[in-house]
Amino acid sequence: MATMQDVAERAGVTKQTVSNVLSGRVPVRPTTAARVRAAISELGYTPNLVARSLATGSTRTVGLFVPTVTGTFYAEVVEAVEDVLEEHGYHLLLCTTRLDGERARRHLAGLTSRSVEALLIAGDRDLIDHLPLLADARFPVALCAWETTAPDAFPVVTVDYEHAGYLAGRHLRELGHRRVAVLASPAHTTRVAGFRRGFTAEGLAVPDDAVHLAAEPTLAGGFAAAQAAFAADPGLTAVFATHDILALGALEAARAAGRAVPQDLSVVGHDDTPEVRLTRPPLTTVALPKREMARQAVELLLRALAKSAGTVNSLQLLRPELVVRDSTCPPRAPGLG
Repeated sequence: MATMQDVAERAGVTKQTVSNVLSGRVPVRPTTAARVRAAISELGYTPNLVARSLATGSTRTVGLFVPTVTGTFYAEVVEAVEDVLEEHGYHLLLCTTRLDGERARRHLAGLTSRSVEALLIAGDRDLIDHLPLLADARFPVALCAWETTAPDAFPVVTVDYEHAGYLAGRHLRELGHRRVAVLASPAHTTRVAGFRRGFTAEGLAVPDDAVHLAAEPTLAGGFAAAQAAFAADPGLTAVFATHDILALGALEAARAAGRAVPQDLSVVGHDDTPEVRLTRPPLTTVALPKREMARQAVELLLRALAKSAGTVNSLQLLRPELVVRDSTCPPRAPGLG
């Protein structure tokens, strides 16, 4: 097994220079760093992370909490976080709450004895009640993808979810829709409020009985919520779903009810997950800058680590974007079809 000394001899540098290249904390001339990396590759050298952490007192590990990785939204966040960490020579420790508040509490409590140098919490489900456990954390903490009211104790990098709903509401109003419904997860009150603001105009509003809560954020949940919306208002011409997966359920419900999309029913989703580009028809949705959000949140933590200081409380709101595809169009004139 190759050692750091072997790498140093192959590259014609000292062991300290090799260590500086690996840690990234001390600048090394680019040509020298390139020789060291080439020697590492040629020799197949793998740093002994345990020995390094004992010697330096640093594990160069950042923790990440997400509710789940089964959906594409948080999977993209995890990949983006890992990419940024790798660029800076850090490692990722991933924890999932799996929508279990007690599991989330155990993980947070356990982090006080784990060797992480910073912590990023993505998503506010199951965790907001347990954040006081981090009040005395010895490492920087930041939040991202936060939709509820963010606690003052930590910096937040998130998306303007209210504006995301507004974009969907304005789009359907400008197309000429007058009878709409919302299919929503219970936690998405901000998105619903934004949709109402975007759709409301003179003589137009979204009544409470036009908002249908999905029992779960799944295809079946969207299907059932859409069926309830059709039954409540057989003449509705458009729906907004606060999750893409709920919108996909609405597409299935429309097919089952014999409603053509978008001729009989326009459907707008939220998130712009990869699969919605391949549906029939491709889904109009609100795209969230997931990877940029994750990048900014990680870089905020890394700046705090570089300065050996805590994070500065702040709130950064990134703007979503409406992506118009083939699932929306103006409503049919009465009597046509």
